[in-house]
Amino acid sequence: MSLAGIVAKAVIAASVTLALAGASWANEIKGKVSVQGIKSAENIAVYVDVIADKKFDPPKDHIVVDQRKMAFLPHVVAVEQGTTVDFLNSDPVGHNVYWPSISGNKKLSHNLGTWPKGDKKPFQFNDLGTASLLCNVHPEMSGYVVVVPTPYFAVTDKDGNFEIKNIPAGKYTLKAWSEDGKPTTQAVDVSAATATVELTVKK
Repeated sequence: MSLAGIVAKAVIAASVTLALAGASWANEIKGKVSVQGIKSAENIAVYVDVIADKKFDPPKDHIVVDQRKMAFLPHVVAVEQGTTVDFLNSDPVGHNVYWPSISGNKKLSHNLGTWPKGDKKPFQFNDLGTASLLCNVHPEMSGYVVVVPTPYFAVTDKDGNFEIKNIPAGKYTLKAWSEDGKPTTQAVDVSAATATVELTVKK
């Protein structure tokens, strides 16, 4: 075989390998959350739990939680462990951000202080669990940062739909957190390109 033929075969083999490698990471989990005894299927965090022998680097990109029209936006945000969240104030009044605990652990409470419109303060969430966001100035305000152990997560839309993309094939434990419901756990097998699941969150 000529040198050109050998090179051509090598290029084809490499292309196939790359395509297969890419395909293995192109899997996704699509699903729907239904609820029993709680008012809405929206704003429920769904995520893949800890994967044995797998560690993830902290994300470099920051997530923004805004304070706008006297509300935390988004109301619920899911972030990977180690993510830095920038708390922005877009209102013409001063806002405070604090959380009394993370998943009930009061030792992880934190108060970022109060700042005016246009300013923001960052905080890196290194502890797993849910931080219940509050404002000392406006007690009617509330929000949640759900810190999860993997980069595979989503927050449901108003109809309870969610989609987790770019997850490698495998068997995982899927968890759901809700503001009003009990935590839900379900096994999921991501062996096909798309795994379809249905979750039920109860009061």
